[in-house]
Amino acid sequence: MKKVWNYCQIILSAILLAFVYYIFIVKNNFAPAGLNGIATMIQYKTGFSISYMSLLINIPLSVFAYFCIHKGFAVRTFLFAVVYSVSFLLLQSSDLSFIQYNTLGHDTIYPVILSGVLSGVVYGICFRNNASTGGTDVISRYINKVRPDTSFFVVTFTLNGIVSISSIFVYAEGALNYKPMALCILYCFISTFVGNLLLKTTKTAYKFTIITTHQEEFVQEITQKLHHGCTQLEAIGTYTGSKRAVLICIVNKHQLNDFQKIVSKYDDTFSYFELVNETYGNFKHIRSR
Repeated sequence: MKKVWNYCQIILSAILLAFVYYIFIVKNNFAPAGLNGIATMIQYKTGFSISYMSLLINIPLSVFAYFCIHKGFAVRTFLFAVVYSVSFLLLQSSDLSFIQYNTLGHDTIYPVILSGVLSGVVYGICFRNNASTGGTDVISRYINKVRPDTSFFVVTFTLNGIVSISSIFVYAEGALNYKPMALCILYCFISTFVGNLLLKTTKTAYKFTIITTHQEEFVQEITQKLHHGCTQLEAIGTYTGSKRAVLICIVNKHQLNDFQKIVSKYDDTFSYFELVNETYGNFKHIRSR
């Protein structure tokens, strides 16, 4: 059932992105991120539909991803590309121009903001479901797989930078026009920011590592007050050679302040915490035997 819901999310997000392009982007003379941005510029110059260009780009990329990246990722990306292309083609051939946001060259920043936010939601949904919108996302993921030391976001930003610079010349009318480049960069920033924000779900938590000699009192207190457990490891300090207990505990954001107050009560205790973007699993139903 969960797998079906994951595919439904991908389908709905593809339909949403088609609406975003149709309503906010194509009428306002700017190219969004990635290879779909190139498809948008080609349609602007030649009239060749974004739908067909998207399929021409993403079908080979999906096949490539199937053999060189991950089969599940490739299948989901292919599904997204097909649904997006068909949805946009249906919108383009329908009589729905009255819903399009056409600024007529004025206040173009508003459709950029709206499309950036909605596209960011789409990107976040796709990444959470091990899929992508195709294009540069596939290329970036492959480069990141081959060269793990290369940041996925650096590669994506570089590819999108090429698109934004190209838009200067595509949308030029007699003289160079830098406005499309600025709009493209703004779109990329907003969509990336929103996508990353969506990935930081309600499962965000804090991982505490506590080194202490008061492990028994500490464990008892967090069990009674927070109804929380932890994992205990034995350690030896390299400087003094004395034994210490290392406690590892994952705390949700609502318990953060209370947990910090408990930690601060004990002397001879050192701790630090780090952000955990998402947690998996549930130990509530474990029973001792």
